[in-house]
Amino acid sequence: MATLYTQQSKNIRKTWLLMSVFFVVVISIGWLFARIYGNSSFVVVAVAFSLFMNFFSYWFSDKIVLAMSGARPIKREEDIELYRIVENLCIAAGLKMPKIYMIDDPSPNAFATGRNQEHAAVAVTSGLRQMLNKNELEGVVAHELSHIGNKDILISTIVVILVGFVALMSDFFLRAQFFRGRRDNREGGGQAQIIMMIIGIVLAILTPIIAKLIQLAISRKREFLADASGALLTRYPEGLASALEKISNSQIPLRRINKATAHLYIYSPLKGGQSAGWLAKLFMTHPPAKERIMALRGLEIN
Repeated sequence: MATLYTQQSKNIRKTWLLMSVFFVVVISIGWLFARIYGNSSFVVVAVAFSLFMNFFSYWFSDKIVLAMSGARPIKREEDIELYRIVENLCIAAGLKMPKIYMIDDPSPNAFATGRNQEHAAVAVTSGLRQMLNKNELEGVVAHELSHIGNKDILISTIVVILVGFVALMSDFFLRAQFFRGRRDNREGGGQAQIIMMIIGIVLAILTPIIAKLIQLAISRKREFLADASGALLTRYPEGLASALEKISNSQIPLRRINKATAHLYIYSPLKGGQSAGWLAKLFMTHPPAKERIMALRGLEIN
């Protein structure tokens, strides 16, 4: 019988499978470039740069995200209630205490970041802190801690880096192809060269789009899982449902909006990021708030 925990394991396995596919795509594009330009160093560069970017993102992604968001660390005495909520939920979830950050922004929102629970951080906006009551704040914190417990943060970072790398390679190929112009083919086989070039251009255009759609789909699935995990942790789904209702109804825009970090927030800070149209859903980082609220209010916690 399927449970929350078996679904969590299933989603993590699927995500790692997608990571493997991304890696194969990166190497394949590097190999294709090498064939088109007759230079095997493209493959070496592709692998080396990919490893470097993964290493850099693993160790420094949380610091970069926090700095981009304008988050500042807060001490226990600055917000004792928030600290106690995080501590109690960490004990219940069996997680280590993350660092707590505040974003001085009237827009209600929150996110979690870090490579693992030993190096995790939870950031909330001042607007969220003022708008929510204790039960609602517990629901939001439980949601973010669930992202940490479910290992969403590291996986999401890996996806972002690989997708960005594929897009970078594709952009380089298109630019190089534009400036390349005509090239003498001393060995003949000009037709094969043209076919290879066309395939390369098609892949260069489609690969970043497909990669981005997969990235967003992963993010949407994990939001539902974090909602359910958070509700299970607090034993009170209505707290998170009510919080999402207030957050989604807020008309205050987030001051420091960045597309690179939008998927980390509990609610998309991007304008139009919660549209319900089928085409818009393909590019959404979060499920519509109404769907999440309905799922939470239909959840039975024994």
